[in-house]
Amino acid sequence: MLMRLPVVMSLLVLLALSASEALRSGPRISGAGALSHGPIDHRHLAIIINAADPLSETIGRTYQSARLIPPDQVIRVRFPPRTAALSPAEFRRIKRMVDSQTPGHVQVYALAWAAPYRVGCQSITSAFSFGLDPRFCAIGCRTTALSPLFARGDVRRPWDELGIRPSMLLAATSPAMARRFIQQGVASDGTAPPGTAYLLSTRDVRRNTRAPGYGRVVAALGHRFQVRVITSDALVGAQDVMAYFTGLAFPAGIRTNRYRPGAVADHLTSLGGQLTDSPQMSALRWLEAGATGSYGTVVEPCNFPAKFSDPGLLLTYYRRGDTLIESYWRSVAMPGQGVFIGEPLARPWPVDERLSSGDASGARPRRVR
Repeated sequence: MLMRLPVVMSLLVLLALSASEALRSGPRISGAGALSHGPIDHRHLAIIINAADPLSETIGRTYQSARLIPPDQVIRVRFPPRTAALSPAEFRRIKRMVDSQTPGHVQVYALAWAAPYRVGCQSITSAFSFGLDPRFCAIGCRTTALSPLFARGDVRRPWDELGIRPSMLLAATSPAMARRFIQQGVASDGTAPPGTAYLLSTRDVRRNTRAPGYGRVVAALGHRFQVRVITSDALVGAQDVMAYFTGLAFPAGIRTNRYRPGAVADHLTSLGGQLTDSPQMSALRWLEAGATGSYGTVVEPCNFPAKFSDPGLLLTYYRRGDTLIESYWRSVAMPGQGVFIGEPLARPWPVDERLSSGDASGARPRRVR
């Protein structure tokens, strides 16, 4: 059950600034020549497959074919399939194998399964990205360590610059589901799609904690992206969804909407990241409804907005031409308890080559206030 706690966002800004500096690794040299320049693409992603799980094999092969991932960037490990959680000891064994097989130029991971989604008290995507680290866990209503990628639009090579590889689950419970959202991601590339971002302010006071920031999203994006703030518990029959953010345990009517290729959608609730056995609505339901990416927490996070995606940041980075995995990771200040799911390389908007950092003026993006 979520508990209502105040979050002092100005303090979060200061913490994020200091954490980015403190956690930052020294620059790494990949030795990959041209791979160190330009936007992240299929050359920079490694797929991790559970060879003990036929569904994981199918998902991984489907994604490799769709995105033309080089064979040396497909890594196979083995562990009991479709269990909700890995033990820390089992994860360390797997991570050692993955680390030893990952080419140095790889910047991001795609994990080809929906379960496991957790390792101990961490999400599996944060564990693969940060390693097992108690700073990214919390018992009770407490904050966690901040991600060094939060609001870091200037970081173009997360492994080379920060020593972390953002991870995203290719989360599917059937081959058909995997094909659908992977095809949605590929179909979105460079289309500069029309569509609307729907920000729902609900009656669920405990889960509606992102709503006070919706005005800032409109102010930041309204001149170049259609944003609608709706006071309602449900969005029904919308035909142009590029983004949908809400705060409910069980959002109703999500299958009645039409989601554009590349669309993102998530709901602020405690256990949406328990993908295969959640007592609330699993984030998988968004992908089944037609979205290309989503996010949810795997253990009780309490209702800190910093533990969920910031819609303004996510859409700002996505709109400037970042991939789905980059945009989602830049939008969550405290991702240790949450899983990112979807098609990592979806890029609906062409890359703005002026954006070596921050925004079109070259300024570093501001963090959540």
